[in-house]
Amino acid sequence: MFSHNTLTQKRILITGGGTGLGKEISRGLLQCGAEVYICGRRESVLQECCEELSADTGGKIHYRICDIRDPDSIEAMVDSIFQEGPLTGLINNAAANFIAPTKDLSPRGYQAIRSTVMDGSFYTVLSVGKRWIKQQIPGSIVSNLVTWVWTGSAFVVPSAMAKTAIDSMTKSLAVEWGRYGIRVNAVAPGPFPTEGAWDKLNPTGKSTGATDSESVPMRRYGKMPELANLMTFLQADGCEYLTGQTIAIDGGHHLAAPSTFASLADLNDDDWQEIRDSIKASAEKEKSQRSTG
Repeated sequence: MFSHNTLTQKRILITGGGTGLGKEISRGLLQCGAEVYICGRRESVLQECCEELSADTGGKIHYRICDIRDPDSIEAMVDSIFQEGPLTGLINNAAANFIAPTKDLSPRGYQAIRSTVMDGSFYTVLSVGKRWIKQQIPGSIVSNLVTWVWTGSAFVVPSAMAKTAIDSMTKSLAVEWGRYGIRVNAVAPGPFPTEGAWDKLNPTGKSTGATDSESVPMRRYGKMPELANLMTFLQADGCEYLTGQTIAIDGGHHLAAPSTFASLADLNDDDWQEIRDSIKASAEKEKSQRSTG
Protein backbone atom coordinates (compact mmCIF):
# COMPACT_ATOMS: atom_id res chain seq x y z
CA MET A 1 0.00 0.00 0.00
CA PHE A 2 2.89 2.36 0.81
CA SER A 3 6.34 2.61 -0.75
CA HIS A 4 9.55 1.66 1.00
CA ASN A 5 10.44 5.33 1.44
CA THR A 6 7.09 6.68 2.68
CA LEU A 7 8.52 7.19 6.18
CA THR A 8 12.11 8.02 5.26
CA GLN A 9 13.48 10.61 7.71
CA LYS A 10 10.86 9.62 10.31
CA ARG A 11 12.07 8.54 13.76
CA ILE A 12 9.28 6.91 15.74
CA LEU A 13 9.07 5.56 19.29
CA ILE A 14 6.68 2.66 19.91
CA THR A 15 6.07 1.85 23.56
CA GLY A 16 5.73 -1.86 24.22
CA GLY A 17 6.97 -2.43 20.69
CA GLY A 18 8.74 -5.72 21.27
CA THR A 19 5.74 -8.05 21.19
CA GLY A 20 2.20 -8.40 19.89
CA LEU A 21 0.64 -5.52 18.00
CA GLY A 22 3.60 -3.27 18.77
CA LYS A 23 6.03 -5.65 17.12
CA GLU A 24 3.93 -5.87 13.95
CA ILE A 25 3.46 -2.11 13.84
CA SER A 26 7.23 -1.78 14.16
CA ARG A 27 7.66 -4.17 11.25
CA GLY A 28 5.30 -2.16 9.06
CA LEU A 29 6.97 1.17 9.82
CA LEU A 30 10.42 -0.26 9.15
CA GLN A 31 9.25 -1.60 5.80
CA CYS A 32 8.28 1.96 4.89
CA GLY A 33 11.66 3.42 5.78
CA ALA A 34 11.19 4.69 9.33
CA GLU A 35 13.85 4.48 12.01
CA VAL A 36 12.13 2.84 14.97
CA TYR A 37 12.71 2.80 18.71
CA ILE A 38 10.91 0.27 20.92
CA CYS A 39 10.85 0.07 24.70
CA GLY A 40 9.83 -2.30 27.45
CA ARG A 41 11.03 -4.01 30.62
CA ARG A 42 12.25 -7.32 29.14
CA GLU A 43 15.64 -6.79 27.52
CA SER A 44 15.85 -10.28 26.02
CA VAL A 45 12.49 -9.79 24.28
CA LEU A 46 13.45 -6.34 22.99
CA GLN A 47 16.83 -7.52 21.74
CA GLU A 48 15.31 -10.53 19.98
CA CYS A 49 12.69 -8.32 18.34
CA CYS A 50 15.29 -5.86 17.07
CA GLU A 51 17.45 -8.63 15.64
CA GLU A 52 14.50 -10.28 13.92
CA LEU A 53 12.98 -7.12 12.43
CA SER A 54 16.34 -5.72 11.37
CA ALA A 55 17.09 -8.94 9.51
CA ASP A 56 13.61 -9.13 7.97
CA THR A 57 13.34 -5.50 6.84
CA GLY A 58 16.88 -4.16 6.65
CA GLY A 59 15.65 -1.17 8.66
CA LYS A 60 17.10 0.67 11.65
CA ILE A 61 15.53 -0.40 14.95
CA HIS A 62 16.79 0.27 18.47
CA TYR A 63 15.53 -0.56 21.94
CA ARG A 64 15.48 1.06 25.35
CA ILE A 65 14.74 -0.64 28.64
CA CYS A 66 12.01 1.39 30.30
CA ASP A 67 9.32 0.94 32.93
CA ILE A 68 6.45 2.82 31.32
CA ARG A 69 4.82 3.23 34.74
CA ASP A 70 7.75 5.34 36.02
CA PRO A 71 7.96 8.96 34.77
CA ASP A 72 11.66 9.17 35.63
CA SER A 73 12.36 6.06 33.56
CA ILE A 74 10.44 7.58 30.66
CA GLU A 75 12.31 10.88 30.93
CA ALA A 76 15.66 9.10 30.86
CA MET A 77 14.61 7.05 27.82
CA VAL A 78 13.29 10.00 25.82
CA ASP A 79 16.33 12.09 26.70
CA SER A 80 18.68 9.36 25.46
CA ILE A 81 16.76 9.09 22.19
CA PHE A 82 16.72 12.85 21.56
CA GLN A 83 20.49 12.95 22.15
CA GLU A 84 20.73 10.87 18.97
CA GLY A 85 18.23 13.07 17.16
CA PRO A 86 14.65 14.25 17.65
CA LEU A 87 11.73 11.92 17.24
CA THR A 88 9.08 12.75 14.65
CA GLY A 89 6.45 10.37 15.96
CA LEU A 90 5.20 8.52 19.03
CA ILE A 91 2.91 5.50 19.19
CA ASN A 92 1.46 4.71 22.62
CA ASN A 93 1.09 0.95 22.42
CA ALA A 94 2.16 -0.38 25.83
CA ALA A 95 -0.82 -1.90 27.61
CA ALA A 96 -1.89 -4.21 30.40
CA ASN A 97 -5.21 -6.00 30.69
CA PHE A 98 -6.93 -9.14 31.87
CA ILE A 99 -10.53 -10.26 32.26
CA ALA A 100 -11.95 -10.46 35.78
CA PRO A 101 -15.17 -9.75 37.67
CA THR A 102 -14.76 -6.19 38.92
CA LYS A 103 -15.84 -7.18 42.43
CA ASP A 104 -12.80 -9.45 42.62
CA LEU A 105 -10.22 -6.88 41.53
CA SER A 106 -7.52 -5.86 43.99
CA PRO A 107 -6.15 -2.31 44.17
CA ARG A 108 -2.85 -3.72 42.93
CA GLY A 109 -4.50 -5.26 39.87
CA TYR A 110 -6.30 -2.01 39.08
CA GLN A 111 -3.13 0.05 39.52
CA ALA A 112 -1.12 -2.27 37.26
CA ILE A 113 -3.50 -1.56 34.38
CA ARG A 114 -4.08 2.13 35.08
CA SER A 115 -0.40 2.94 35.57
CA THR A 116 0.60 1.25 32.31
CA VAL A 117 -2.21 2.40 30.04
CA MET A 118 -3.21 5.84 31.31
CA ASP A 119 -0.22 7.08 33.30
CA GLY A 120 2.38 5.59 30.98
CA SER A 121 0.77 7.05 27.87
CA PHE A 122 0.41 10.49 29.43
CA TYR A 123 3.95 10.60 30.81
CA THR A 124 5.40 9.58 27.45
CA VAL A 125 3.28 12.08 25.52
CA LEU A 126 4.34 14.84 27.92
CA SER A 127 8.02 13.92 27.76
CA VAL A 128 8.10 13.86 23.95
CA GLY A 129 5.64 16.71 23.42
CA LYS A 130 7.42 19.27 25.58
CA ARG A 131 10.64 18.66 23.62
CA TRP A 132 8.84 19.14 20.32
CA ILE A 133 7.34 22.38 21.56
CA LYS A 134 10.64 23.69 22.92
CA GLN A 135 12.53 22.80 19.74
CA GLN A 136 9.65 23.93 17.46
CA ILE A 137 9.39 20.52 15.84
CA PRO A 138 6.05 19.19 14.51
CA GLY A 139 5.13 15.65 15.46
CA SER A 140 2.51 12.93 15.30
CA ILE A 141 1.18 11.10 18.35
CA VAL A 142 -0.98 8.01 17.90
CA SER A 143 -2.41 5.94 20.75
CA ASN A 144 -3.54 2.34 20.39
CA LEU A 145 -6.99 2.13 22.02
CA VAL A 146 -10.10 -0.08 21.82
CA THR A 147 -13.69 0.43 20.71
CA TRP A 148 -14.72 0.22 24.37
CA VAL A 149 -13.88 3.93 24.61
CA TRP A 150 -17.35 4.45 23.08
CA THR A 151 -19.26 1.65 24.82
CA GLY A 152 -17.42 0.68 27.98
CA SER A 153 -16.98 -3.03 28.66
CA ALA A 154 -17.83 -5.31 31.54
CA PHE A 155 -15.09 -7.48 33.04
CA VAL A 156 -12.27 -5.23 31.78
CA VAL A 157 -13.32 -2.09 33.64
CA PRO A 158 -9.84 -0.72 34.52
CA SER A 159 -8.71 -1.00 30.90
CA ALA A 160 -11.92 0.56 29.58
CA MET A 161 -11.50 3.44 32.03
CA ALA A 162 -7.83 3.99 31.20
CA LYS A 163 -8.29 3.76 27.43
CA THR A 164 -11.22 6.18 27.59
CA ALA A 165 -8.99 8.63 29.45
CA ILE A 166 -6.45 8.46 26.61
CA ASP A 167 -9.26 9.02 24.10
CA SER A 168 -10.09 12.20 26.03
CA MET A 169 -6.42 13.19 26.09
CA THR A 170 -6.31 12.73 22.31
CA LYS A 171 -9.14 15.20 21.76
CA SER A 172 -7.89 17.66 24.35
CA LEU A 173 -4.27 17.84 23.21
CA ALA A 174 -5.29 18.03 19.55
CA VAL A 175 -6.78 21.43 20.40
CA GLU A 176 -4.09 22.57 22.82
CA TRP A 177 -1.09 21.50 20.72
CA GLY A 178 -2.46 22.07 17.23
CA ARG A 179 -0.75 25.46 17.01
CA TYR A 180 2.62 23.75 17.45
CA GLY A 181 2.05 21.46 14.49
CA ILE A 182 1.61 18.46 16.78
CA ARG A 183 -1.14 16.07 15.67
CA VAL A 184 -2.77 13.75 18.21
CA ASN A 185 -4.85 10.79 17.03
CA ALA A 186 -5.75 7.27 18.10
CA VAL A 187 -6.79 3.98 16.56
CA ALA A 188 -9.25 1.48 18.01
CA PRO A 189 -8.48 -2.01 16.72
CA GLY A 190 -11.02 -4.79 16.84
CA PRO A 191 -9.86 -8.39 17.35
CA PHE A 192 -6.26 -8.79 16.14
CA PRO A 193 -5.18 -11.97 17.97
CA THR A 194 -1.77 -12.02 19.64
CA GLU A 195 -0.45 -14.59 22.08
CA GLY A 196 0.15 -12.18 24.95
CA ALA A 197 -3.25 -10.51 24.76
CA TRP A 198 -5.25 -13.66 24.13
CA ASP A 199 -3.57 -15.38 27.12
CA LYS A 200 -5.30 -12.83 29.34
CA LEU A 201 -8.44 -11.94 27.39
CA ASN A 202 -9.40 -15.41 26.12
CA PRO A 203 -7.35 -17.80 28.26
CA THR A 204 -9.86 -20.67 28.17
CA GLY A 205 -11.60 -20.00 24.86
CA LYS A 206 -14.79 -18.82 26.56
CA SER A 207 -14.51 -15.08 25.80
CA THR A 208 -17.00 -14.70 22.97
CA GLY A 209 -17.99 -11.31 21.61
CA ALA A 210 -14.82 -9.26 21.93
CA THR A 211 -12.56 -12.08 20.71
CA ASP A 212 -14.95 -13.86 18.33
CA SER A 213 -14.35 -13.40 14.60
CA GLU A 214 -17.83 -14.70 13.74
CA SER A 215 -19.43 -11.63 15.31
CA VAL A 216 -17.40 -9.34 13.02
CA PRO A 217 -19.35 -8.34 9.88
CA MET A 218 -16.36 -9.25 7.71
CA ARG A 219 -16.27 -12.70 9.39
CA ARG A 220 -12.55 -12.63 10.12
CA TYR A 221 -9.91 -11.26 12.41
CA GLY A 222 -7.87 -8.21 11.51
CA LYS A 223 -4.60 -8.72 9.65
CA MET A 224 -1.46 -7.16 11.09
CA PRO A 225 -0.45 -5.35 7.87
CA GLU A 226 -3.86 -3.63 7.89
CA LEU A 227 -3.17 -2.11 11.30
CA ALA A 228 0.40 -1.23 10.30
CA ASN A 229 -0.93 0.53 7.18
CA LEU A 230 -3.20 2.75 9.28
CA MET A 231 -0.34 3.59 11.63
CA THR A 232 1.88 4.38 8.65
CA PHE A 233 -0.75 6.72 7.23
CA LEU A 234 -1.05 8.60 10.52
CA GLN A 235 2.74 9.02 10.75
CA ALA A 236 3.28 9.96 7.11
CA ASP A 237 3.39 13.37 5.47
CA GLY A 238 0.23 14.38 3.66
CA CYS A 239 -2.40 14.12 6.41
CA GLU A 240 -1.34 17.07 8.54
CA TYR A 241 -4.93 18.31 8.84
CA LEU A 242 -6.07 15.12 10.58
CA THR A 243 -6.02 15.44 14.35
CA GLY A 244 -8.15 14.73 17.40
CA GLN A 245 -9.63 11.53 15.94
CA THR A 246 -9.99 7.97 17.20
CA ILE A 247 -10.34 5.70 14.18
CA ALA A 248 -11.88 2.23 14.51
CA ILE A 249 -10.26 -0.56 12.52
CA ASP A 250 -12.45 -3.52 13.41
CA GLY A 251 -14.33 -4.70 10.32
CA GLY A 252 -17.43 -2.95 11.65
CA HIS A 253 -17.43 -5.07 14.81
CA HIS A 254 -18.55 -2.45 17.30
CA LEU A 255 -21.32 -1.28 14.96
CA ALA A 256 -22.91 -4.68 14.41
CA ALA A 257 -22.44 -6.75 17.57
CA PRO A 258 -21.27 -6.56 21.16
CA SER A 259 -17.51 -6.05 20.88
CA THR A 260 -17.21 -6.21 24.67
CA PHE A 261 -16.93 -8.95 27.26
CA ALA A 262 -20.58 -8.76 28.34
CA SER A 263 -21.11 -12.46 27.54
CA LEU A 264 -18.82 -13.42 30.41
CA ALA A 265 -21.73 -12.74 32.77
CA ASP A 266 -22.78 -16.33 32.00
CA LEU A 267 -19.64 -17.85 33.53
CA ASN A 268 -19.74 -19.58 36.90
CA ASP A 269 -17.22 -19.60 39.75
CA ASP A 270 -15.40 -22.65 38.38
CA ASP A 271 -15.02 -20.94 35.00
CA TRP A 272 -13.52 -17.88 36.65
CA GLN A 273 -11.11 -19.99 38.71
CA GLU A 274 -9.90 -21.66 35.52
CA ILE A 275 -9.42 -18.23 33.95
CA ARG A 276 -7.50 -16.92 36.97
CA ASP A 277 -5.19 -19.93 36.92
CA SER A 278 -4.48 -19.45 33.20
CA ILE A 279 -3.79 -15.73 33.58
CA LYS A 280 -1.51 -16.36 36.56
CA ALA A 281 0.50 -18.88 34.54
CA SER A 282 0.88 -16.35 31.70
CA ALA A 283 1.99 -13.61 34.12
CA GLU A 284 4.56 -15.93 35.73
CA LYS A 285 5.96 -16.74 32.29
CA GLU A 286 6.38 -13.02 31.50
CA LYS A 287 7.94 -12.38 34.92
CA SER A 288 10.54 -15.08 34.32
CA GLN A 289 11.43 -13.46 30.98
CA ARG A 290 12.05 -10.13 32.73
CA SER A 291 14.27 -11.70 35.39
CA THR A 292 16.42 -13.46 32.78
CA GLY A 293 16.54 -10.51 30.32
